[in-house]
Amino acid sequence: MSRYTDLAEKFGTPAYVYDLDVVAESCDQLFGMLPEGFQLFYALKSNPHPEIGRELRGRGCRAEISSTGELVNALTAGFDPAGILYTGPGKTDEELEHAIAAGVRLFSVESLTDLQHVGAAAEKNDATVSVLLRVNTTASSGGTGIRMMGRPSQFGIDAETLPEIMPALKAVPGARVVGAHFFTMSNAQDEASLLGEYEFVLRSAAQLRREVGLPLEILDIGGGFSSPYAVPGPRTAYPKLRAGLEALLDLHLPEWRSGEIELACESGRYLSGSCGSLLAGVVNVKESRGSRFVILDAGINVVGGLSGIGRLLPAAVGIEEAGTEKGSLVGPLCTPGDSLAKVAELPALAPGDVVTVPNVGAYGVTASLISFLGRPAPTEVVVRGDEIISVSRLDYQRAYEVSP
Repeated sequence: MSRYTDLAEKFGTPAYVYDLDVVAESCDQLFGMLPEGFQLFYALKSNPHPEIGRELRGRGCRAEISSTGELVNALTAGFDPAGILYTGPGKTDEELEHAIAAGVRLFSVESLTDLQHVGAAAEKNDATVSVLLRVNTTASSGGTGIRMMGRPSQFGIDAETLPEIMPALKAVPGARVVGAHFFTMSNAQDEASLLGEYEFVLRSAAQLRREVGLPLEILDIGGGFSSPYAVPGPRTAYPKLRAGLEALLDLHLPEWRSGEIELACESGRYLSGSCGSLLAGVVNVKESRGSRFVILDAGINVVGGLSGIGRLLPAAVGIEEAGTEKGSLVGPLCTPGDSLAKVAELPALAPGDVVTVPNVGAYGVTASLISFLGRPAPTEVVVRGDEIISVSRLDYQRAYEVSP
């Protein structure tokens, strides 16, 4: 039986439940693993729900966004626009002008032309903005996780070009280069690998400052913090991260202790992933040539359809309810791709039962195919322990710009 059975009965399924107590716990845990004074940006792409953003803002996080839609959610959550970091390789002139008019003053840029677009938008709004140069280094330290540097990419300025273009980067009107942004990997489950990445980043940043005059008022060393997705399990612990980072900073950028460099990390899944549970109702149970299929009212339109974290579909969704019966979990869509778990250990389930998919607070609703086949979006219920904070549902409707 789902621990949220009462919510399923009250609001129906499919439904996402986000527990703000878990958001607070995740945030405090991550801050505790970082050296004192680190800024922490919350990547709204993982979950832009304003209540989650509001909780993280209240615990000291800033917002990292890459669209005007995320900007709306960040402002709704109460984030100071001047402290928001706007990232992404495809910032349009209209988006930039909208963000700057709303008060955003910090951007990560991926190329000289990207920086020129930012500067032009700032000048148009009679503003001067600060920019971080996202650097695509020539290599990385290796290790596990999704690689983000060391190859041809739409992300970042190739490090080997910086000696030639640094004067031009510093001379763009309307924008002031104040630091660097690195993002080497995502979802690092091994602490040694994560520290290896950070050592590479810090060494690279110090070298670029020394050799090509890269400003380092602000240094965003990226993220990479791992949390399970759509299966039971705890967030990854990094017990040696704080001491390890401090030692690396002392070695490569010792002035950090005097506050001369503003240091930052960013995270999405670690901060929001474990707060979310998906409640899915059993619609039918059928046998087909010796195989058992449990058909849910939640499929790839609801969870993990395009999660953006290295998979097209979830590799294997796991549920909290224990059991010993073999079966496949599938969704309600009329496509064979709507499979959540090919072979799973399931309890005895019947139509009307509810199962719980844990650890889907990140890359859930908004990273899924919610408009595929036209089914309603899932309800999103925000709780704090036993208290219901809000209940909402995303609404997608066609808006005609020219009447037919």
